[in-house]
Formats: sequence, C-alpha cells, structure tokens
Amino acid sequence: MALLRSSLLELVSETSTNLPSDVRASLTTGAARERTETRSGQALRIIAKNIDMARAGTIPICQDTGMPTFRVRLPATVSQKTVHEAIEWAVAEATRLGRLRPNSVDSITGRNSGENLGPGTPVVHFEVWDQAGIEVMLILKGGGCENKSAQYSLPCELPGVGRAERSLEGVYRCILHSVHAAQGQGCSIGYIGVCVGGDRAGGYTHAKEQLFRSLDDTNPEPELADLEARVLRNADGLGVGAMGFGGDVTLLGCKIGAINRVPASFFVSVAYNCWAFRRMGVRLDAETGEVVGRLFRDEAPAPMADPAAEELTGREVRLQLPLTEEAVRGLHVGDVVLLNGPAHTGRDALHKHLSTHDSPVDLSGGAIYHCGPVMLRSGEGWRVVAAGPTTSSREEPYQAGILRRFGVRAVIGKGGMGQATSDALQEVGAVYLNAIGGAAAYYADRIVAVTGVDYLDEFGVPEAMWHLELKDFPAVVTMDAHGGSLHSEIERLSLGNLPRLAAAP
Repeated sequence: MALLRSSLLELVSETSTNLPSDVRASLTTGAARERTETRSGQALRIIAKNIDMARAGTIPICQDTGMPTFRVRLPATVSQKTVHEAIEWAVAEATRLGRLRPNSVDSITGRNSGENLGPGTPVVHFEVWDQAGIEVMLILKGGGCENKSAQYSLPCELPGVGRAERSLEGVYRCILHSVHAAQGQGCSIGYIGVCVGGDRAGGYTHAKEQLFRSLDDTNPEPELADLEARVLRNADGLGVGAMGFGGDVTLLGCKIGAINRVPASFFVSVAYNCWAFRRMGVRLDAETGEVVGRLFRDEAPAPMADPAAEELTGREVRLQLPLTEEAVRGLHVGDVVLLNGPAHTGRDALHKHLSTHDSPVDLSGGAIYHCGPVMLRSGEGWRVVAAGPTTSSREEPYQAGILRRFGVRAVIGKGGMGQATSDALQEVGAVYLNAIGGAAAYYADRIVAVTGVDYLDEFGVPEAMWHLELKDFPAVVTMDAHGGSLHSEIERLSLGNLPRLAAAP
C-alpha cells in the first residue's frame, strides 16, 4: 500500500490542527448562547481565534496533543502489522514536523522517547469488518481532560446529588457530578462519552469509543437517547462556563453507550473531553492506502472568529515583568492582564526539581508558566509552535514552597490551585493567572522570542524550563494576593446548583 503512510500522516496532521465539522458547529452554537461581556464570552472569542490561527498555520490547536488513539476497521485480508507500522511512522513523522508534541514518557525511567513511540504509544484498536476498504479514526485527547475522566461504582453517595442507585437515574447523577467535578481543569466547555456497565478497563474504553460518534446523531437506544438529552438540557445549569470562569454554557455533547456487566459490578465510566475535541477519520483503499473519503472534515470550513469581534476589551491591565509587589497587590480576582517581558515554563518535573535545587535563572519578581510547549529547532535556536497552559493542580504540592523560596510574583496556568498556594500568594504578594486552555496557537503568537532552555536533555521538550519573552500575553486573575479565588467561588456555586439539577427532568 504505497500511499498508506502519507494518508495516515495527513490524518494525524489534520486531527491536530483542524477541528471536525460537527465540533465547529457545536462551538458556534454554544458561543452564541454565552453572554459576550462575561469572562467566558471573552474566553470563547479567544478560542475561536485560536481555531482559525491553528488551521491557517497548520499549528496544533492545543499544545497537549495527548495520547494518539486510533480505531482501525479493516478486512481480514489486510495485514494489521502493516497498518500498525504505518501508523507508528505517521505518528513519529508528525512529531518531527511539530504537529504532535513528544508525549511518550517511560513510566519507569521518566525519559521521553522524543518521537511519541514506545510501549503502549500510540494506542491502536483493530476491528475486522466485512467491508472492502479500511476506516481509520483518530482522537487526540489531552492530559488535562483525560485527568478529569471519572469512574463510579454504583450504588454510591455523591456530594450535591445524594445517592446514586443502580439505575439510569443513578447514572444520570454520576454524569452530572462528573461535569461539576471537571470545572475548568478539563478546559470547559466540554464533551463527554459515557459507558454504562462493563468492567473497569472495558468501561473506559467503551466510554472513549462514544466520542467517535457524531455530535448530531441519535442514540438507537431510546432510553439512552433520552438520558443524553437530559444531561445536555441540565448540565449548563451548573454555571461552570468556559474555563470554569462561570457562565451559561458548560457542556456541548453527551454520548452514552451500554455494555453488559457481571452482577457484582455496576460501573459508570465518563470520558471527559475539552473544547478542543480533536477527532477525525479517513476511509482508505485497501489495495493502495489512498484516501477515498474523509470523516468529520469540511474541506473549506468557515472562519470561527467574527472579524468584527475583538478578543481584547481595551480595559486590560498591562504589566511589565519582572513584577513588583506593589503592582501585584493592586490586582484583584477578575482583572484581565497583558503580560510583557520574560517568563519561564515549568511543569511537573521542574517543580519537583526546584523544590530541592536552586533555579538556573533568577525568578525574583518573575512568572512561571505552567506550559509544555511544542517546539521546533530554528537555526541555532528554537521557535515556539504551540504554547497553551497546562492544568495547574498537579503542581500544588510544590507551588507554595517555590513562591516563597524564589520570590515568584505570578503563576500562569489553568484550572486554579489549592489553599496552600493561596496562602503563599497572600504571604509573598503574588497572583495566579488563568490563561485560556487549549489556545496554543494564540498564545504562541504572544511569545516573541525563546531566549534559552534548561533541563532539555534531562526532562524532554514538554517538561524542560523554556525561557520566553512575552508580548501582550492575556490572562485572567483568578487567585489574588488578598485570598480571593474565582475557582473556589465557581466550585461552590456549581455544587449549590447540583441538588436542583439532580432532580430536574
């Protein structure tokens, strides 16, 4: 199959850089329901602009290109080994081209393979069917939303919704609770795939399988179709909104499947997906590997962003890095800032390292950006391809100590942090700034230079400490130096809404 490799490379590239037609339609509908003057409204305008920028520049929509997961349907006469080898080649080549971030990490040594290949990476599910051609579906599901997936064992007691019994009513309560629990850490507004039944492993697999369905299809099981509609009808009432900023729109898709279980177990598995719902497919000629059909893809999609709608309001607070304590203590929850000057990326490996080691650069008054960018070599240096925020809660065990020890004045990420970090923000005079999750092309455009890198060999591209120069980099103050936290406020609000929504038809 001479064209198989190039066909699969096209699929990987398109999935990473261009949203499916049904997802585009749902985001457009959702954005129209959100109030434009709100923080969520502004976030959705940035998201729309990011989608257009990513497609135009063939740039990953989100820097976290996740775990590539393929579903391959093929005739019995086609070699699965041949197809698997071609998928591995396409994944490695897409990584080399900057369409995928090198995400495959050895779980024992912590080393990054650098090419997205290794045991278990990529994930490929084969299914033999009776049709003549090959169908390949791909989903790129980032770590932030993967971490907000959930599994419930019924019966159980759930905060805000009470008892969830072994029934579809109990399933509904679990789904509603999972959307509340995701908050902004899963980059809402979101989509969910759900499996009722199965074992623990099979339940998660079948839940993710639901994400391959079209958003506008109708479930063939009437009871599940009714349940999907009920979830969508009521989930927005949580008030979580885009990025967890609070708002009228929280969930845009719910697809539910059911598989048999053993009598002793009743699992409800929820695969949460962020707004950057990257899922596409191709149909291939089984003899040549040539693309003969494309799934979920418009050849010339209409722009997502309204040219007349500015993502910035003109009321933003412009700040120059490094920051003074006075400037930081003058900020409050809800302020939108534009950062200018030097900043430094830092994720899990770096935060752990800095908890016991000195920093290679002076961080006093500086900003740490929770980001694992996609980077490509440019001459003797590097250029940023995609650079949106990662979920900050993973750094909670280390963040307070780093704030105090190094005098950091700003932490940039998404989803918020906990009480220990809040206490340190108040003590040292620092803020937590929530950037728009998934807006990787948009934020890469606000990074005007890469001035250096540390720990690249030790930690790999996503976890290295990249030294960046920012220009008018927008973010929302969601935790300030006075103890305020938008995240805590929205979490309390949505938890308070749960009892009413659990009883809603």
